[in-house]
Amino acid sequence: MTYSTGSSPKSLNAVDVNDDGKLDIIVVNYGSNNVGVLLNRGSGTFSPQTTYSTGSGPFYVAAADVNGDGKPDIIVVNSGSNNAG
Repeated sequence: MTYSTGSSPKSLNAVDVNDDGKLDIIVVNYGSNNVGVLLNRGSGTFSPQTTYSTGSGPFYVAAADVNGDGKPDIIVVNSGSNNAG
């Protein structure tokens, strides 16, 4: 199966972002300046991506609990704006 992303996807990560016990897909869309989240529906299928704006030229994505609330946070490196967030 294939799933649509934004323009020029560069990096992805698989992490359970909604605490349902299933790995979801996070992808950075370099050409669209956003990050897309595809939620795992089970049985090997994913929802269409929900996008969130990033800085300019997102290039790499990671997920970690950076604020200590027990939930993964999405971290994006933006090559065009020389920052991470």
